[in-house]
This record gives sequence, structure tokens and C-alpha cells, in this order.
Amino acid sequence: MRSPALRHVLTHLITPLLMCIGMGLAYMGAFVTPEPNHLPVAVVGTAPQAKVFAQTLKDGAGDKLDVRTVPAREDAVGLLRSREVTGAYVPSAKSPELLVASAASDMDALAAERLFTPVAAAHGLPLKVTDVAEPVADDPTGQGLFFLLIAVSIGSYASVAALGAAGAALAMRVRALLALGVSAVVSGIGALLAGPVFHLAHHDLAGVWGMAWLYSAGILLIGVGLHTFLKRWTTLAMMVLFVMLNFTSSGGLFQPELQNAFFGALHGFWNGAGFVEGVRSLLYFGDDGLGRSVWTLVGWLLAGLVVTAVAGLHERARREADRAESGPEPTATGAGRPARRDAEQADEADEADETAETEAEIEEAVGV
Repeated sequence: MRSPALRHVLTHLITPLLMCIGMGLAYMGAFVTPEPNHLPVAVVGTAPQAKVFAQTLKDGAGDKLDVRTVPAREDAVGLLRSREVTGAYVPSAKSPELLVASAASDMDALAAERLFTPVAAAHGLPLKVTDVAEPVADDPTGQGLFFLLIAVSIGSYASVAALGAAGAALAMRVRALLALGVSAVVSGIGALLAGPVFHLAHHDLAGVWGMAWLYSAGILLIGVGLHTFLKRWTTLAMMVLFVMLNFTSSGGLFQPELQNAFFGALHGFWNGAGFVEGVRSLLYFGDDGLGRSVWTLVGWLLAGLVVTAVAGLHERARREADRAESGPEPTATGAGRPARRDAEQADEADEADETAETEAEIEEAVGV
């Protein structure tokens, strides 16, 4: 291609086009056709009729449902509050009841209601739905935590370009410290949004901030470290890791039991799921499962520290190699002045190109 300017533009168009493909595949693959996939439900009762009903339900649904029986209603409530089941059906000749916990997932609760409503209707009875763990009135669908995840994520991965590209002249340890500082600011903004602004968190706001800091710091450290190796492709990598795979597997809209096996598997260890499920545990389920979520986020933070450490060693080795190749400085003699002037002009040109590339990268990262 003869025009360098046109080639430069076309090269920069590769990233948004790949994002278009990736976002379409990820979001539509994860959200367009939610289907039960081993959705855990319970039937309350010890009588033979309850066990026969549970087995009939399982046989008819196949892999869509995992059905168990529990002896009493209180046991079903305990399973719902520990998020081991999505719904629990209490058979009755007069008023059958479905127990759900919509704070765990409004969509899962709706799926359970759609499953058992025809069962009650077949006996000519209305189904009573009891929610044992409702979200706060300020977040009636419980999906506010998903949008909080998006806000904290954008603040984190968009800051990577500024720290990685504009801060490339700084030592890696300085950039790492800046990443930790930025994550504190981003998580503070998240806590303000969750608390005083939108009232998603009516208690334990400090815990929400701590979870957001762990989450944000992991993203920032991974991004700053990856920038050493990927340069302008870091934005695409961050979008894949912390948008395409992250939002879709977080459980913020659909729990893994309503998704295919791929996104369901990611939910078990991805950092977005750790944040969303951890905050849910903190706000609605008496800290049940909180430890696992915290360790998930700690694991990603440690991964970020490892990536930045490797990047720092790589940059140090590269600087030493550059110094070895450059040799001694040109002398100040008349014969040396032209060579030094040419070298300085070349450095200035390279610096201008690097500045333009940095600005383009930051604009691209923030724009998406």
C-alpha cells in the first residue's frame, strides 16, 4: 500500500472491527438464548408422592434440571439462602407454593416460576410465590450490581492506556504503584455509586469498596503488565478479558445455570463473577460464599502482580541490551557533531511518532 497515512488508518481499524466480532459472539452467545442447564431445584416432602413427582420432573427435563427432595420447608429456605437451589416447590392439595431468592438472580427466579406454574395449573390451583431473599427496593431486579460491575470495569481498563502508554517512560514499579492508586479512586467512585447515589448497598459499603478495589487493582495491574508486550493491542486484549468474557460470565444478568457450559465454567473463577457474587453475598446472603469470592479476586490480583513483575524484568533487560548496542556517546569533535545531530533528529522523530501512537491508543481505549 503506497500511502502510509491510509495504511496507518486501516491498521487502527482492525481493533474496533475485531471488537465488533468479539462482542457479537460473546454477548449474543451468552444472552440471546438462555436455556436451563442443570438448573438446581428442590421438591419439599418426604412422602412417596413427593419423591415420585421429583423423579418424574427430572426424567421429563433431562439435563435441564437437577432435582432433589428436602424434608421440610425450612430446609428449602436454607438451600435458597445458601444459593444451592434456584427454586423449591412445596406441593399442596390446596395452595402449592414456590420458594425463590430473587436477590441471587431475578432471571433464575423467573425461570423457576415458569417451570412450576404449569405444574400447579395442571391441578387447577394457583401457584403462590414466596421470595425469601428480595433485593432492596432501590434495585428491584437485582441487576444494579451488574451495572456497577460495568462502571468499575470501564474505569479500570480505560486507565490502563494512560498508565501503560503515556507512562511508558516511568519505571514499572512506579506504574504499578500508580495502578494501585488509580484502583483506589475507581473503587471509591464505585462505592459512591452503590451507596449515596443509587442506594444499591444499604449496609456494608466499606466491604463493597474493598471488593471493588480488589477487582479494579487486578485489572489495572494485568493491563499495565500486558502493555509492555502487546503495546497498542492491549486495548483489544483488555476488552476480551474484562468485557467479552467477563461481563457475560459474571452472573449479573443470568446465572450459569441459564447459560451454556462455556460461560457457566468461566463463572467459577472469572473476576467479574467473583465481584458480583461477592457483593451479593455481602448484601443479601449473610456473607455466605463471600470467602470464595474474595479469594477469586485475590487470585486475579496476584496474577496482576506476577504479570507486572515479569514485564518489569523484561523492560530492564531490554534497556540493558539497548545500552550495550548503542556503544559510547559520540565525541564533541567537529567530525562527531553531524553524527550526533543526526542521531538527535532521529530520536526526536521517533519521539513524535511514539507520542502520536500513544495519543491514538488512549483515545481508542477510552472511546470503547
